[in-house]
Amino acid sequence: MIVQLHQLTAALYLIAALVASLGIALPAPRLGRLSLTLLGVASLAHAACFGLLHSGNATPALTELTMAVSFMALVGTVFYLVLAWHTRLVGLVVLVAPLAFISVFAAGIHLRVVRPAVEKTAGGSWEHAHVLLASAGLALLGLAGIAGLFFLVEHRRLKSKQAIRPRFRLPSIEALDRVNKAALAVGFPLLTLGVITGVFWTEAQTGRVFSGTPHEVWSVIAWAIYAVVVIARFATHQGARQAAASAVGGFVFLFFAVIGLEFFL
Repeated sequence: MIVQLHQLTAALYLIAALVASLGIALPAPRLGRLSLTLLGVASLAHAACFGLLHSGNATPALTELTMAVSFMALVGTVFYLVLAWHTRLVGLVVLVAPLAFISVFAAGIHLRVVRPAVEKTAGGSWEHAHVLLASAGLALLGLAGIAGLFFLVEHRRLKSKQAIRPRFRLPSIEALDRVNKAALAVGFPLLTLGVITGVFWTEAQTGRVFSGTPHEVWSVIAWAIYAVVVIARFATHQGARQAAASAVGGFVFLFFAVIGLEFFL
């Protein structure tokens, strides 16, 4: 049942993405609002997937890359929906929904090959706390990066005084800047807690708080870079454009440090 629920969730995300694309191409505001509703329904089904995750014979570990990315997609989608409730951000569904679809689709494929026996690691609850907190932080910082990217695109378009066609209309730069700021304000503390719980997890497994693995080294560097980004955003008079560029660059480095290394090591 859990595999079928993942398939249904992926289908809902895909439908939301297609409806959002039609809403932009036609253009049709009603389709945009419908895509947001479909995204909300898909996120509920996605949450149910995690709720039923341990009901099957084979229980995947949260440390599995596909499961962690799926959880990131859920957190990012829910946070986006909360922001979209108060801000005109319907246009971002066209990017959020496909990313969520890919993550859930990959998780569903992974569930088909999970072995029934999963041994409990020495990290205990620290393992789950680390993965959940770090994944949530990464998801929100990713949302900040997406908002920053759209901000740069829209800012350049306005700066060059190009005519903005309704079918290509993006959220206002003010709305995108608020998303960037809110996602950073919540995402960085979650990432910090993820790093702290990761230290406890490492200590429980190896007896040392820092074992010097490439994942740990690059993750600490990425955290330090984001600390500078957050300080520049909230403690200085940094402009919105510079903040958007920093959010994009910071997330690219963070994504490589946390997930990209998995494909090279």
